[in-house]
Parts: sequence; structure tokens; C-alpha cells
Amino acid sequence: MAKGKTKAELTDDDIVGDAQAGEVTFKKKCAQCHLVEKDKGNKLGPNLHGLINRQSGQVAGYSYSTANKNSNVQWTKVNLFNYLQNPKKFMKGTKMVFAGIKSEQERKDLIAYLVDSCGCE
Repeated sequence: MAKGKTKAELTDDDIVGDAQAGEVTFKKKCAQCHLVEKDKGNKLGPNLHGLINRQSGQVAGYSYSTANKNSNVQWTKVNLFNYLQNPKKFMKGTKMVFAGIKSEQERKDLIAYLVDSCGCE
């Protein structure tokens, strides 16, 4: 957590990471189910290109869970940071079969990579 801030007080400006380290995390923990390249389609999970600040359940051609489609979550850095800690707790009913990433820095690095890989922000 950012020094002196609770989880509820985090802002997108607090989510700062190393995109190169995040790429390593993506390859180890995400690439088996997700792509980040534009117009490359989906794998088992939706393509994550342009994820930052996108509404949940919006990737064309991907069959989302009802929970995800109806969640109305905007994937801000903060929401993604919290989701990646424990996807099933953040979004009850998600199809994502992933326990989460406990390390705050690893989550920040992964988000930096997702931002960097699509030129988001």
C-alpha cells in the first residue's frame, strides 16, 4: 500500500510499477490465458489490450460470465490492483480461475506492463 494509505484511499497515481518486471509476471502468470496484442483475438481469457479504464465485459468475441458483464466495473489501476489480489473475492461469479497475486509490487509491475503494452493512460 502507499505509505499511510488504506486500500480504500488508493488512487491510480499510487499504482506505480516497473513494466519490465511486469512483463515477466505476465509471461509467468497470465500469458497462458491472455494476450495483450491489439487485434490478436482472445485465448481462454479475453485479450487485455486497452484494459486500463475500459468497462468490464467489453471485449468483442469473448463469452464473459454474467457477473463480469453486469458488474459495471471500470478497470482503473486501483480496481485492477484490488482484483488481481483475489479475483473471486473482488468479482463474485467471475470465470477467471486464478488465485491472485499477493505481492503488491508484483501487481503494480503487472499493471505498469499492461499500461505500457497498449499505450494506455
